[in-house]
Amino acid sequence: MFLINVKEEKRKKRAHYKKLRASCPAGVKARLDEALQQQVLSLEEYKNCQTLFIFVSSPIECDTSKIISDAFSQGKRVAVPRCADKSGKMDFYYIRSVSDLSPGTFSLLEPNPETCEKVTDFSSGLCIVPGLCFDLEGYRVGFGKGYYDRFLDDFKGVTAGICYSKYTEKQLPRGTHDRHTDILVTERFINRNQ
Repeated sequence: MFLINVKEEKRKKRAHYKKLRASCPAGVKARLDEALQQQVLSLEEYKNCQTLFIFVSSPIECDTSKIISDAFSQGKRVAVPRCADKSGKMDFYYIRSVSDLSPGTFSLLEPNPETCEKVTDFSSGLCIVPGLCFDLEGYRVGFGKGYYDRFLDDFKGVTAGICYSKYTEKQLPRGTHDRHTDILVTERFINRNQ
């Protein structure tokens, strides 16, 4: 029987996709982001959710700023993550605007826990999940800290991974702690895994 070292294979994928994303021309990325954002906004799960759990994107990630703006305009509650520490735990906080955000762990924009309400109800809502790459079953390779896999263990709403189609594969290496998303959204297609 052929066994693969999942951690090593993921490390290779992570390095490969980080390099690809960093080299994507700004104009191409902007077009991909626009199309991907429209796909997310077209989801019935997005239209019907009252709470949107969403990450604030870094420069090499799919841009989430227009999705966040639209959610505010639709009267949705917007919850974004804050890394509780560097060991892989994160908490979500409701924000009222992007002015509630400031640089935090890993220099990512995060909510201020002193002025934002901490989320305690994870029984519903739509969670937009980041990843460097995804497979067609909704499994992902992220940045390697395990924050989202830990969070998704307790999240009971609908999950949607977002990724550019050229960063998808038929199947990625996965471990026992990896969690898949219910939906994979790219600029070209939407794949449901429920």
